[in-house]
Amino acid sequence: MNNPEVRIVEVSARDGLQNEKTLLPPDVKIALIDRLSTTGLKTVEATSFVSPRWVPQLADADEVFRNIRKVPGVAYPVLVPNEQGYRLARAAGAVEVSVFTAASEAFNRANINASIAESLQRFQPVLDDANAEGVKVRGYVSTALGCPYQGDVPVADVVNVAKRLYDMGCYEISLGDTIGVGTPAKARAMLHAVSQEVPMQALAVHFHDTYGQALANILACLEEGVRVVDSAVSGTGGCPYAKGATGNVASEDVVYMLHGMGMQTGVDLDLLVATGAWLSAQLNKPTASRVTKARTMAA
Repeated sequence: MNNPEVRIVEVSARDGLQNEKTLLPPDVKIALIDRLSTTGLKTVEATSFVSPRWVPQLADADEVFRNIRKVPGVAYPVLVPNEQGYRLARAAGAVEVSVFTAASEAFNRANINASIAESLQRFQPVLDDANAEGVKVRGYVSTALGCPYQGDVPVADVVNVAKRLYDMGCYEISLGDTIGVGTPAKARAMLHAVSQEVPMQALAVHFHDTYGQALANILACLEEGVRVVDSAVSGTGGCPYAKGATGNVASEDVVYMLHGMGMQTGVDLDLLVATGAWLSAQLNKPTASRVTKARTMAA
């Protein structure tokens, strides 16, 4: 691995919390993001400007985003489902947004009530406006390694959606194993296929740990050349449309593995562990991070 630097995209405040049963008040979410901003992370996904009917946990997106402490050098992207969400995000001060679709038609129908083609059409005005306004756009492709409704997802479908998002103007494409069914060989093959159409430096990986394969999958993708990894402190999250799907891979565990491999993240693991332990207490549930369990039990 010639380049030892890996950027962690911290998604606990959005992708993690949106599927947690415990509704946290705005001040706790603001405190979470502010804590994460002190750890050395360079990207902290802050919230999502979606309908409160769909995601009650993030109904306070405007209040949260306006009140977090914006640390110089840290990006705070927010998820937007359409142009209306984009306008709300911009009004709150967002300068980076994310859009999302799936490689599975069945999942898209269940998740956002639209086909893949329709979801991409919805994003076009967002990309057009963002390009005109100098706003960076990140794209998410979910169900890249499996779908709860259709099962296997053809790699060609993942490649097609990722390339469409990249061609539309997304600077980075995050490839997500939404239900956590992937294994290292499949993860590597999927990433390799996508990288033939989208530059590797524009790709990220996003693994859930349902079957305990997330770290192994990340390692396989690092060996393939990826240098951006999505994760959530304390392993928060899940997927409401995927029965049994557990949370995102824990940021603490990813950072511990990367540092042990001699790779650089710029993240202070002790501060990250403290933040993960604090968040699990706020959610009144045990942390899903093996590193945080080991460090806090040892203490």
